[in-house]
Amino acid sequence: MKASRRTVRLGLAEPLRISRSTMTARDAVWLSIEHEGTTGHGEAVSSIYYGLDAKTLERLVATVAADLVRFPDPESALDALRAGEVIDEGTPPAVTAAAEAALLDLVGKRANSPVHRLLGTPEAPVAATARTIGLTSHFHAAAQARCLAASGFEVIKVKAGSPEPEDDVERIRVIRDAAPRARLLLDPNGAWTVAQAEALLPRFAHLGVEAVEQPLAPGHPEALGALAERSPLPIIADEDAVDLEDVRRLAGRVHGVNVKLAKCGGVHAALRIAELIQGSGTRLMLGCMTASSLSLAPAVHLADRARWVDLDGHLLLARDPWSGIGGEDGFVRTSALPGLGVEPREVRCEDVA
Repeated sequence: MKASRRTVRLGLAEPLRISRSTMTARDAVWLSIEHEGTTGHGEAVSSIYYGLDAKTLERLVATVAADLVRFPDPESALDALRAGEVIDEGTPPAVTAAAEAALLDLVGKRANSPVHRLLGTPEAPVAATARTIGLTSHFHAAAQARCLAASGFEVIKVKAGSPEPEDDVERIRVIRDAAPRARLLLDPNGAWTVAQAEALLPRFAHLGVEAVEQPLAPGHPEALGALAERSPLPIIADEDAVDLEDVRRLAGRVHGVNVKLAKCGGVHAALRIAELIQGSGTRLMLGCMTASSLSLAPAVHLADRARWVDLDGHLLLARDPWSGIGGEDGFVRTSALPGLGVEPREVRCEDVA
């Protein structure tokens, strides 16, 4: 096997402001693994929150790729990766997820099978995805909501955590008026205190919000679980639910966990989490980073397992360099193509880092 990598810049269509930061672009490292004339691809994106810049990603992806190509074929490499025989303990989950995605893509192409069939799902998953509206003016939020509803989006995810909580309440109010039939999710990204959450949650419930992600600062799962017990709205853990052990502590205590492949370590890790919470009363949410269709595609192949789907990262880009999972009409879907089912668009020279 042979491996190569490429770093590109993914610019957003407009800045995305959340409670802790504003993002205008991300760097992505593409890992390509070739064997006997067939190539599989995976993507890892930079993250300030997780301390991953482009240079660090390039180095780590190169290290993992060098280990993978020692195997005689992608099938044995994938087995070894999932058994923990390839990835060092300190390797970030985003790198593991990208390596697994490239191998899944390659194995699927070699078997002439889409990844969802390799995972035991005969029918191609199709799911209504949330579309994110950031911390923006009420006028712009309402305009976005009207546009999204007209385009077919059934679920809208609204960022919260403004310095003035009344600003968040009014943003939800205008979005509800602009898209009265939409399901609304709210995400403060850990910006509220317990007292603020207890005061705000009933008001958002009255406005028809369906669920709230990570209302409290991460690092206090007991407080999050206690809040969920008395909340009038379902509470979904995100930053407090990074890996399997985090979820084990929260299973049955919160109403949902947001599983991002780049956060937990890939498809296999996500399936283990889904198995762990089954029957616990905690439901699965599939989330994502802001990234291209290549990065989101593995999660789309799991979409039939989730209660909430938030796979819109590629829709936030000014230009997605990959295609194949849709989403523009409010629904992400896999195709009958083998592997991940995504295909590259032409990459402009100025996008290559």
